Amino acid sequence: MQFRKGSVDDVATLWALRTRCVRETCSSHYPPEVIAPWSASPPPAQYQRLLGQGGCVVAEDAQGTLLGFGVFDTEGNEVDALFVDPDRGGQGIGQALMQRLLAMADPAREVVLSASLNAVPFYRRQGFIAGAEEAYPHPSGVALASVRMHRTL
Repeated sequence: MQFRKGSVDDVATLWALRTRCVRETCSSHYPPEVIAPWSASPPPAQYQRLLGQGGCVVAEDAQGTLLGFGVFDTEGNEVDALFVDPDRGGQGIGQALMQRLLAMADPAREVVLSASLNAVPFYRRQGFIAGAEEAYPHPSGVALASVRMHRTL
């Protein structure tokens, strides 16, 4: 496994993986009427900015096949996204990406994220503490049930 910084040129490829993850992984915790608009939404405008600022880490195999990616927003000290190819789960890819995202964080502030319901156990294993359940106002127009989480470095 190798890692590199994601760039704005990667947005379409990364978003395709994210869409697949929403359809295949998140569907275990969300009904079809939420999955459909969520998975059909385009990349948010902030992706261009965050990837342009170097806030994205891409994991690939030796052949350059995308295994997963993570996006970190340094302004909010927030993990914005972390997705792993559903066929490659449980192989340490997500944990390795998380370590690289946390290396971008300001250690003087808590790192925060909004976790999809299916991802809460993963983030707990990474040292995050569950806070309040929330309805994340997704740009697709759906209110995604999620859990606000935080951790110190």
